[in-house]
Amino acid sequence: MAMTLRVVVPPHPLIGHWLTMLRHRETPAPVYGTAMQELGRWLTYEALRDWLPHRRDTVPTETGTTEGTVCEANVPLLAMPLLPAGLELWHGARNVLPNAALCLNGVPDGIEANAGLILFVDQITDGRTLLDVLVQLQEQGVTGPRIRVITALSANAGLKLLGEAVPELTIHTACIDPDLRENGLISPGIGDPVQRLNLRAAARA
Repeated sequence: MAMTLRVVVPPHPLIGHWLTMLRHRETPAPVYGTAMQELGRWLTYEALRDWLPHRRDTVPTETGTTEGTVCEANVPLLAMPLLPAGLELWHGARNVLPNAALCLNGVPDGIEANAGLILFVDQITDGRTLLDVLVQLQEQGVTGPRIRVITALSANAGLKLLGEAVPELTIHTACIDPDLRENGLISPGIGDPVQRLNLRAAARA
């Protein structure tokens, strides 16, 4: 990972709880979907902590004035879930990102020069599908510092590929698992989210 890949695994008990729900092989599809949504919510909250553009401003109160923090409304924010299972993460994150524009048809054309982009990926296995999206973004001038990746789980192999190919990329994930099996599943993993959510079409990151 020679190109400064930053992987953040927040030590939050709620993140750990919902990851455990994904790991358990007996978790039913509705609860599995809820777990994905909750991880999308909490991981996005953590990702915005040091990334969302904001400024200090003086505001009037009932008894005087005080200084507060105001998010910059003039900086566009795009949310792009990798379909189909990445959409579950977005469903949880959208309450944290009420003003984000949703991109469902792949990488959009004409991304604004100051726009930030959040990618929602159910899990990073070998990293190839996600890398293809990141390369398309780089071709439009959207580089690592303008991107945040939200994913429920990451495999070492996929992180290594991304770290060697994309400079200054930041990924927020609930956990990093050591092994990637020949069938493409992470071990110990969370199973295949597409199958466990009973979704029709697979899109592996």
